[in-house]
Amino acid sequence: MSIKSQADQVRSGNGFIAALDQSGGSTPKALRLYGVEESEYSNDDEMFGKIHEMRSRIVKSPAFTGDKIVGAILFEKTMDAEIDGIPAATYLWEKRSVVPFLKVDKGLTDEADGVRLMKPIDGLDATLERAVAKGIFGTKMRSVIDAANPTGIAAIVEQQFEVGKQILSHGLIPIIEPEVTITIADKDEAEQILLAVITKQLDALSDDQNVMLKLSLPTVANRYKSLVDHPRVMRVVALSGGYSRDEANTLLAQNTGVIASFSRALTEGLSAQQSDNDFDTTLASTIDSIYAASVAG
Repeated sequence: MSIKSQADQVRSGNGFIAALDQSGGSTPKALRLYGVEESEYSNDDEMFGKIHEMRSRIVKSPAFTGDKIVGAILFEKTMDAEIDGIPAATYLWEKRSVVPFLKVDKGLTDEADGVRLMKPIDGLDATLERAVAKGIFGTKMRSVIDAANPTGIAAIVEQQFEVGKQILSHGLIPIIEPEVTITIADKDEAEQILLAVITKQLDALSDDQNVMLKLSLPTVANRYKSLVDHPRVMRVVALSGGYSRDEANTLLAQNTGVIASFSRALTEGLSAQQSDNDFDTTLASTIDSIYAASVAG
């Protein structure tokens, strides 16, 4: 597995990053949207088995390749699972030419100062060691901004970069994700504060420390262009954040150099009840539309 080839693809590959990292809390909703009801599984193991079937079906679909998909973010249980008898991360890179990432956060704390910080990530070093051994290239961790509160936003970004440096020490590239809730009244102001605080943290990194950023689609197009161009940033990706896929694609196309990292918007329209042909056709159309928006800028 060539780290340089993966890094080159992440930096400059055409396409987007697929977010296949629904965790325990969001898995039931993801399965319902896919047409799998809670009555079809009786415990967490069976639930995660169902979501792994869905993810495997997506990854094995003919359109899911490095031609249009730069990377994919996996949930920890997916990293530990296999696809057609091959470890998931290995399958992604060797069979699909898609760079594997791992979600490492463990959920959010209660809101304080207008933000929800990450809960402590117990055993992170051990998880990162396992990730390296399994061929993971980078990680992703999410926290949430619910108000334009300078104190809270500074705390969120500081936490993200502190953990990011721990991830970098293992030779992995962190995707730093301070999501701004798209429905808040002061979203525009929150983005301006976030941009300033992230820039300050980036400027303090050493020349051998590079990160990725995963951000909500901004209120003003190209607000984050200076981050796209920052020498310490490998790539800026956008989450769909509650927008429909069409809305997210329209907004994404207005932001030069930013590519998608959609989760729900990627699986929108897919169903466990679809024939393989219908499933593959729907997914191919979805991938084409997200790819087009990602390369539009």
